Amino acid sequence: MSLHQPPGRQPTAHHVQVSPSPVQAVWREPLPPRNRGRIVMFGGGLVLAGLALLAVFAYLTTFLSSGALLFGMLLALVPLTLVLFAVRWIDRWDPEPRPALLFALLWGAGISIVSALVFDLGVQITIAASAGALAGSDFASAVIQAPIVEEVAKGFGILVLFWAVRRHFEGPVDGVVYAGAIAAGFAFSENIQYFGLALTEGTAQTVGITFLLRGVFSPFAHVTFTICIGLALGLATRRGATKSGAVGYFLFGLVPAIGLHALWNGATFVLAGDASVLGYYVVVQVPLFIAAILVVVFLRRQEARITLRRLHEYSQAGWFTPAEVSMLGTGAGRRQALAWGTGQDRLKKLAMRRFIADATRLAFVRDRLVRGQSAPALQAQEAHLLNLLMQHRAEVLAQTLPGLAATAFQKRRD
Repeated sequence: MSLHQPPGRQPTAHHVQVSPSPVQAVWREPLPPRNRGRIVMFGGGLVLAGLALLAVFAYLTTFLSSGALLFGMLLALVPLTLVLFAVRWIDRWDPEPRPALLFALLWGAGISIVSALVFDLGVQITIAASAGALAGSDFASAVIQAPIVEEVAKGFGILVLFWAVRRHFEGPVDGVVYAGAIAAGFAFSENIQYFGLALTEGTAQTVGITFLLRGVFSPFAHVTFTICIGLALGLATRRGATKSGAVGYFLFGLVPAIGLHALWNGATFVLAGDASVLGYYVVVQVPLFIAAILVVVFLRRQEARITLRRLHEYSQAGWFTPAEVSMLGTGAGRRQALAWGTGQDRLKKLAMRRFIADATRLAFVRDRLVRGQSAPALQAQEAHLLNLLMQHRAEVLAQTLPGLAATAFQKRRD
C-alpha cells in the first residue's frame, strides 16, 4: 500500500515547472459527512444506559434506606475513583472518546446490573414454579450463575462498543480500557448494595471488613475478569474481524472471564477461615493481578512502538519531519510538546493536543492498512486524518515557528 504524497510533492508531468516553494492551500477537501444515524443511535444508547442506572437506584431503595443508599454510594466512590484513575492511565497514549467511555461506565453500572437482576428474577420464578423440584443453592448462584450472567452482560457491552465505535476500537489496549470502564461501573453499583447492607444489617466492624474486602483488597476484581473479553475483541480488531466475526472472539474471551470470576467467588465456599481466604488471595489473586498489570504495560509499550514505526513511514513520504516523529511517537517528546503548549494561548494548546491525538490515530489506521485491511473506509479515514494533521500543524506553528522549533522540535533532534 503506497502512501499519499504530501501537498507540494506531487510528481510532475509534461515537464511542468516545479514551484520554487510550497504553496499555501486556499481550498481543502470538505470533511466527510458524519453518520447522523449512528450518532442518534449512540445518543439513544447513552439515554437507555442512564435510565437503566436510575432503575438500579430505584431497586436499591426497595431494601435500603435513603441514608444507607447515600452511605453506600459514598463508600463505593472510593474504589470507583481508583479504578477510573487506572483506566485513565492505560488510556493516555491513545485516548478514547469520552462519550464512548461514559457509555461504557453507564452500561456497567446500569444495563449489566439490570440484566443480572432480570435473569436472577427469572431463576427465582422458575424455582418457585417448580414446587421445590429445583433447589437453588448459594454455591450454584455464586459460582455458576453469577459469573456466567455477569460476564455475559458486561462483555456484551464491549461488543456493542466494538460495533458502534469501530473506528476508535483499534487494538487490545482499547479493549482493556472499555472493559475496565464497564467493570468499574458494575462494581460501583454492586458495592453500593454491599456497603448499604453492611450498614443496615451489621455493625461498624461489618462495614469496615466489607470495605476492606471490596474497596481495598479487590477493587480490580471485576476488571481482571472482564478484560479477558476486551483483549479478545482488541485482537479481533487487529485481525480485521467483521462485526459478525467478532462474536467468535467475544465467546473466546468470555470463557476465561467466567472461569476467573468463578474461581474468585468459589474461594469463599471452598476455603474455611479468614486465614485461608487471605492465603488464597495472596497466592492466587495477587499473581493474577500482577500478570494483568504486566500485560497492560506490555500492550501500552507496543502501542508506542507501533506509533513510532508508522509515523516514521509517513516521515519518509514527507508528511512529518524526523523531529516531529520523535515528538509524536515518544513519551518524552509528547511531554515536551504539551509543556510547550501550556505557555501558549488556548487555541494553540488545543491544536497541539489534537496534533498528537490525530497522529496516533493515523499511525493505527496505517498499521491496519499494512496488515492487509485495505477497506475503502480505512483509506478514506487515512486521507481525512492527514488533512486534519496539516490543519493542526498550521494552527500550532502560526506565528510561533521560531520559538517552537527551538524547543519542542529541534531539541529532540539534538
